Amino acid sequence: MFIGHAAVALAAKPLLPRVNLAWPLVAVFWVDLVWPVLLLAGIEQVKIDPGNTAFTPLDFVYYPWTHSLLAGVVWGILFALLILKFHGTRTSTILALLVLSHWLLDALSHRPDLPLWPGGATKIGLGLWYSVPATLAVELTMFAIGVALYARAAPARDRTGSLAFWGLIGFLLLAYLGNAFGPPPPSVAAIAITGIVSGPLLGLWAWWADRHRGA
Repeated sequence: MFIGHAAVALAAKPLLPRVNLAWPLVAVFWVDLVWPVLLLAGIEQVKIDPGNTAFTPLDFVYYPWTHSLLAGVVWGILFALLILKFHGTRTSTILALLVLSHWLLDALSHRPDLPLWPGGATKIGLGLWYSVPATLAVELTMFAIGVALYARAAPARDRTGSLAFWGLIGFLLLAYLGNAFGPPPPSVAAIAITGIVSGPLLGLWAWWADRHRGA
C-alpha cells in the first residue's frame, strides 16, 4: 500500500490532537524510509518485474530487516522510545502502533512475500494488488475517510493551513495514481533515491500544513 498508509496517519489525528501530522505520517512510512537506504547498501533487494502483480511492477525479493512482522515490532518500539523524549507514553504507544500498521496493511496488499521474522520461511500476503480495481477501491476509500477525520479534527486556522493541506492531499493522490498507471521505474537506484528524497519532503510538508491547522 501507499496511500492507505497515509490514510491511517490522517485518521489518527483525533487520537493525537496536539501532535503534528508529520509524526504519524513518518511513523506509518518509517520502514519505507529505512528500506531505500538498505537497498542502496545491498542489504535488501527488490527487482523491477512488470506483471509481478497487476498493481505494481516490483518484486520484493528480500527485505526482512524492514518488512518482516518482527522488524515492524522492533522498529515500532524504537520509534516509541525516540518519541518518548518529547511526548508521553500514550502518544509514543500510538505512534509505535502506527509503525506496526505498515506491516499489517502491506500484508493485505502484497502477494505472499512478507516474512514473519528475518530468516523465516513463512511468507504472508493476501494479494490485493492482484486486482487494480479492488486496490483502488480499498485505498481510495481509506484515504477519503482519513482525510475527512483529519479535516474535522484539525480545521484550517488560516489560508496557509487550507492550501498547504489540500496541496499535500493532491500531491499524494497524484503520486499514487502515477505509481498505479505510470511506467515502471527506470532502475532500483531510482526507486531508492526517490524514497530517500521524498520521505523527508513529505514530512516537512505535513509539518508545515499542520502548524496552520487545529484549535
